[in-house]
Amino acid sequence: MAVYTKINDKDILLLSKKFNLGKIIKFQGIKQGIENTNYLLKNKDNKYILTIFEKRVQKKDLPFFMKLMDRLNQKKINCPKPLKDKNGKYLTKIKNKSACIVTFLRGKDKKTLNNKNCYDAGKNIAKLHKASNKIGLYRKNSMSVNNLDSLLKSIKFGSKTILPNLKSVLKINLKEIKKEWPKNIPKGIIHGDLFIDNIFYNKNKFAGFIDFYFSSNDYLMYEIAISINALCFDKTKGRFVLNIQKTKSLINGYQSIKKISQKEKDSLNTLCRGAAMRYLLTRIYDYFNTPKTALIKIKDPKEYFQKLIIHNSLSNYKDYYS
Repeated sequence: MAVYTKINDKDILLLSKKFNLGKIIKFQGIKQGIENTNYLLKNKDNKYILTIFEKRVQKKDLPFFMKLMDRLNQKKINCPKPLKDKNGKYLTKIKNKSACIVTFLRGKDKKTLNNKNCYDAGKNIAKLHKASNKIGLYRKNSMSVNNLDSLLKSIKFGSKTILPNLKSVLKINLKEIKKEWPKNIPKGIIHGDLFIDNIFYNKNKFAGFIDFYFSSNDYLMYEIAISINALCFDKTKGRFVLNIQKTKSLINGYQSIKKISQKEKDSLNTLCRGAAMRYLLTRIYDYFNTPKTALIKIKDPKEYFQKLIIHNSLSNYKDYYS
């Protein structure tokens, strides 16, 4: 559940006036998601999403996210468009928290992707990268490999156990990943969180990307690594298995728009390990550090431990594309 901040009719009336939305006939909380509070707003003709930013999103980063989505819309990339209020501002305050309203993106996420879906995802990731390359914005990746040491140190490992010798295993793996991390491969603005619930399809056709609140400047190939981890594993008998046909489809889709260099290909395994480590650490952090009274639904860290082990057993690009 991800409705942390409750709002009422009075809040909605103030918003509708401020953003010229007309009469809002219905609003309801959206339970999907983890990081922020989201509401669906409806007037007579349109739907909108109200996002109230909770603790994990830093206030100083919000203008970057708003400008990015706005400029991507200008470049015909399918994603929500942030609205401006009567004073030309994207952001407002609700319950003393920053908030924005964006257009409603038609479609919905799929529980599992087929090869065609993965191809379309890869193709549109490449379009996103090409478009964002011409947008003069910059935000440092707060979840880059260089930030993972401090994340690991902040975890309050308790009496609960996930796996034997977990802390030492994480330290060893992170040290190896950082040592092998690529240098001087193409960078640009990436979405940074392309999980299956952030990619929408409409009647089995790609509809767009949502939730740009981890977007930043980083290696473009890191986006592919994140997507492989999030989209290209199948769960069989309780275990996660890498689906090579899905990784191949994702990469083929991407390369139909934007070619991947040999240096990028050589970096894929390390980047996949780094992406798996990022999500493993954030899930372990939530597992140990989240109070029992919190509304957040804790995701299973073991999923990304399994994925990390699989990437550790692979070594080169052909292992993902054969």
